[in-house]
Amino acid sequence: MRTVRARFTLALALTLAQAPTAADVAAQQLKPRFSIDDVVSYAFPYDLVSARKADRIAWIEFERGMRNVYTAAAPDFEPVRLTSFTEDDGVDLSGLQISDDGAVVAFIRGHTPNRDGWVANPSSDPRGAERAVWAVSTSGGRPWRVVEATSFELSPDGKWVLYVRDGQIYRAPVNPGLAASQDLDAAPPLFRAYGTNGSPTWSPDGRKIAFVSDRGDHSYIGVYDLDNPRVTYMAPSVDRDANPTWSPDGKSIAFQRRPGLTFGEMAARDRQGGGFFGQQRRAADGALPGMFEGRFRGGHTLELWVADAETGVGRRVWHNQPGDTAFTTLAGLRWAGDHVIFQAEPGNWRHWYSISLKDPKPEPIELTPGEGEVEYVGLSADGRYLYYAANMGDIDRRDIWRVETSGGRPRQLTKGDDIETYPAPLASGRHVAVLHATAKQPLSVALVPADGGRARVITKLPATFPLAQQVVPTNVTLTAEDGVQFNNQLFLPPDLRRGERRPALIFIHGGPRRQMLLGYHYMYFYHMAYAINQYFANKGYVVLSVNYRSGIGYGKQFRMAPNVGRNGMSEYQDILAAGKYLASRPDVDPARIGVWGLSYGGILTAQALARNSDLFAAGVDIAGVHMWGDPADTSAVTYKSSSAPLVANWRSPVLLVHGDDDRNVSFSQTVGLVQLLRAHDVPFELIVYPDEVHDFLIHERWMKTFKAADDFFDRTLIRKEAVRAVEAAGQR
Repeated sequence: MRTVRARFTLALALTLAQAPTAADVAAQQLKPRFSIDDVVSYAFPYDLVSARKADRIAWIEFERGMRNVYTAAAPDFEPVRLTSFTEDDGVDLSGLQISDDGAVVAFIRGHTPNRDGWVANPSSDPRGAERAVWAVSTSGGRPWRVVEATSFELSPDGKWVLYVRDGQIYRAPVNPGLAASQDLDAAPPLFRAYGTNGSPTWSPDGRKIAFVSDRGDHSYIGVYDLDNPRVTYMAPSVDRDANPTWSPDGKSIAFQRRPGLTFGEMAARDRQGGGFFGQQRRAADGALPGMFEGRFRGGHTLELWVADAETGVGRRVWHNQPGDTAFTTLAGLRWAGDHVIFQAEPGNWRHWYSISLKDPKPEPIELTPGEGEVEYVGLSADGRYLYYAANMGDIDRRDIWRVETSGGRPRQLTKGDDIETYPAPLASGRHVAVLHATAKQPLSVALVPADGGRARVITKLPATFPLAQQVVPTNVTLTAEDGVQFNNQLFLPPDLRRGERRPALIFIHGGPRRQMLLGYHYMYFYHMAYAINQYFANKGYVVLSVNYRSGIGYGKQFRMAPNVGRNGMSEYQDILAAGKYLASRPDVDPARIGVWGLSYGGILTAQALARNSDLFAAGVDIAGVHMWGDPADTSAVTYKSSSAPLVANWRSPVLLVHGDDDRNVSFSQTVGLVQLLRAHDVPFELIVYPDEVHDFLIHERWMKTFKAADDFFDRTLIRKEAVRAVEAAGQR
């Protein structure tokens, strides 16, 4: 009997040793059906433009780190690649423009300079980096460098570019022979004018240039005549003029006028400098008399003017009413037929409005009514129609609408569960080009009939893209503890079975002026983030993407929620409510909830771990802010709104990722947090990218980051392994 019992005990021990653990079972449940490489292998299109006098479009594609310019033209609109930048070197392309005839496209190559003038050099190229205008012919041939510049305006005929340097306006020829034969980088300004001059705008015939001349306490709209070199100022006054827009015939200019500075505002401006009022204030050692303070301003605060471009003689067309807070700026001002159109937010939604230039007493007409946000617009070549992308009737998606710029009933051109945005009307008026996406199909270039109908996609997906394996997220509306309602996108694993409890992840977008959608996003990082959420869901996680208060898409009241950010971090209540919602679901293991995000999403990830390590078991914080304001002022709301002072409560492991040339969030935010985590023995891992910016420019670094996050959540949420500090993982 002893022998039998011994054999049974041995057999039982062997069986138990071979039996899968709970972690093994959980790991088996989380097997991805496609890889991160597969789901981020698409070519992401952006900067879609259309020619005014030819049915031709152009756009930029970002494919696995390679940025290139494409074009397509009637009748077949077959995409043609115009450039051959084939390295994942982090050299950005942006600012695409196309000539009226569609023969030339120009673009910026190189990232924006930081406050010290340093152009991003994420590949650490010892030769340095530059930001310059490039151009290429849509009929083929090699692209060429035009001139160093941070931004530019292409002339209607495609022969010249305007750019600004040191407060003066310059012009450079686009012709490749002229660009190569001259030292354009050392050329003098096109003309010299007092003040800080910018915002150059070509007249429709390319013979005149409107610009804004900032003189400090006032500004002018100037017009430079190329045929008869001279500068004429449009109805000069003591006020601040901006947003010039040309009439279709090039004879007149409409612009916005707002009051110049009061004495009090001048004093506030000069307080830290050596200006007259700064000197007077220091001499008096006291406040300026009340009558000079900035709040003393009478009358209306916004005017629309139209001036003769030749003589400068102008007239006021319209003004708001005294005390009016509905119309405070003419954003995006454009001349369209006999009207000017602009964006404003007098109510809860950003919409577009029109003012008649023929009506002796005009009032703004709302062009885009409805409960929803108008985001991106395009104007037909004749100025008759405004095409716009909005979320009326479908709050978590986008559709294209059309309305006459003189007013009338809008027409919805696209419907259903797809997403269409960035309308670019074609010259013939038969189609409008858009960026199109669905819950499973990444952003693509498509054509929509001008009278409405389904989008025809003209770009193609790689064969490896997992189109069929993805899930369709659903909207979940939750309520925070203080009663604020907010929307979320829920991704459920396709193999989820009744009775199972899966690990869960919360994704938090950045901004905070952003909105995640029920489909692929139109911004690059959020497009990738949506793809990674799809990956996590297909791997087996329950995923929730949170649209917390202060984001866009849900109106001004939601966007301007009180006590957010450094003023109280009230939006964290939404993240906490989302975490509690997941913990209450029968298909979620409440002990295995993770959280991740970039930028403002990194801020809220750190908040979650510092405030509620009991709920959030792990997090990935990419370029987050951890200390608002002065850390020495512990009584300040900014201090109490920060995650760093709460580090003593922080127990959950975190993966920190940051580039040290970040122009949005100081790298010191991660430097300081790491010191606190070390001091309090908080488990963390660290990835640092030297010379990288906020939204990483080198694609491979995104891949490393996403794969590191995947591995980190595997170890912390699935296998429950202890995390040790990994501080040299930047190149892993």
